[in-house]
Amino acid sequence: MKVHLSRWVCVDLESNLQRLREEALAAAKTGAEIVVFPELFLTGYTRSLDPQRVRDIFAEVSSAAPEVLFVFGSISEARHNRVAVWSKGHQFAFYDKVHLFHPNGEHEIWDPGQSYVAFEWRDLRIGLMNCNDIRFPEQARALKLEARCDLLVVPAWWPWRRDHIWSTLLQARAAENQLWVLGCCIAGSVEEIEFAGAGNHVFDPAGEPVRTADDRSYELDFNNPPPSIVDPVEQFVEIDCVEIISGD
Repeated sequence: MKVHLSRWVCVDLESNLQRLREEALAAAKTGAEIVVFPELFLTGYTRSLDPQRVRDIFAEVSSAAPEVLFVFGSISEARHNRVAVWSKGHQFAFYDKVHLFHPNGEHEIWDPGQSYVAFEWRDLRIGLMNCNDIRFPEQARALKLEARCDLLVVPAWWPWRRDHIWSTLLQARAAENQLWVLGCCIAGSVEEIEFAGAGNHVFDPAGEPVRTADDRSYELDFNNPPPSIVDPVEQFVEIDCVEIISGD
């Protein structure tokens, strides 16, 4: 399966909306079956956008490429940082970011989501996370153990200076849960907020990086995954408590 992860530079709003149309349809024409955009890619943190206007554009784009699954990074809607998944002109699923990033004041802008989200598409079970969520292994574990996900899609707004942390966390979530992980990060921002973003990273169920020449186009072979070293489902042991032994 061919996947397109955008390397997005956030500029002025109207240019962003035009590029969204152009890049989404160009990726579809190259054969991409999943197209992913990063967190807050249209507005960044400081600008607003009428959710209905952007929904109309999402509908337009996904109608024009009905065989493609679009993960539109995230938008600000109903006081949530919301990842929107669209297909065939309709919203297929959405996920509200649970673990808001307090150093950026996200808790003052949005309310945290109340559930983890996975959905079925074709023969895949896909789980959604958003940026800071990747720091919380229990979320990825729940998406593996309870939802039986095959793939995690993680849009982000993560700084370049900490790309090593971003990539390490994505790799860990892939290896410990034996699933594919797509990390699509903002490349940069020059409008209102000047920001250098981290890279895109894809890992297979063994935690090995999927190589690409351009950090945009990736080939995922779901029919021939790497051999399982440790089965995180079959070998899971549930422990109800932690025993603390006093040193006195």
